[in-house]
Amino acid sequence: MGYVTAVPHPRSEAPGSARAGRLSLAVALLSGALGAAVALLATRQQWSQGTATVAGGAFPLTAKGSDVTGVPAALAIVGLAALVAVFAVRRAGRLVVATLLALSGAGIVVAALLGASDSSALDEQAAQASGDTSASVDALSHTAWPYVAVVGGVLILLAGLLALRYGRLWPAMSGRYERSGAPQPRRRAPAADPDRPEDLWKALDRGEDPTGA
Repeated sequence: MGYVTAVPHPRSEAPGSARAGRLSLAVALLSGALGAAVALLATRQQWSQGTATVAGGAFPLTAKGSDVTGVPAALAIVGLAALVAVFAVRRAGRLVVATLLALSGAGIVVAALLGASDSSALDEQAAQASGDTSASVDALSHTAWPYVAVVGGVLILLAGLLALRYGRLWPAMSGRYERSGAPQPRRRAPAADPDRPEDLWKALDRGEDPTGA
């Protein structure tokens, strides 16, 4: 006796796809917005500290993330804009924007990791404090904030990867914000009031019969 293999109807997979789309959308929005906020917050915090030797002794120096590198903050803003733009485009445009979102997250990760051990910002401050262009910072140490920025970049990268994988299932911006090629219905002017001469003249100017005949 032969066996018949049941083939699922294409529509039977629709509910699962819809759930995956809603879940991925929620995770992408949360991770993208949170990642951008974390990255921006981290760049405003102290990333490194040290001392410079001057005539009066050791001079303390500190550098914020924005002093070390401006890349994470800039890419966080780009990523946030791309996250919003995902819903304004479709098909190939959505793929491009999702790629930009993912690259923004990856760029933040790389820039933050490079800045975690960077001393150029403090060296510049040491040169200004000592008046010696060849001076460098002493007792250099770094905080954990660069790695917090890395976490923000990873969250944005996750949002971009979700957009690349599931973006086709996500809704697009409402049609009322899109221009349609279909002709718009022409608004009809209000009927002329025979008791108002100015309405009669306006109707005649429009080429209408004010009598309604």
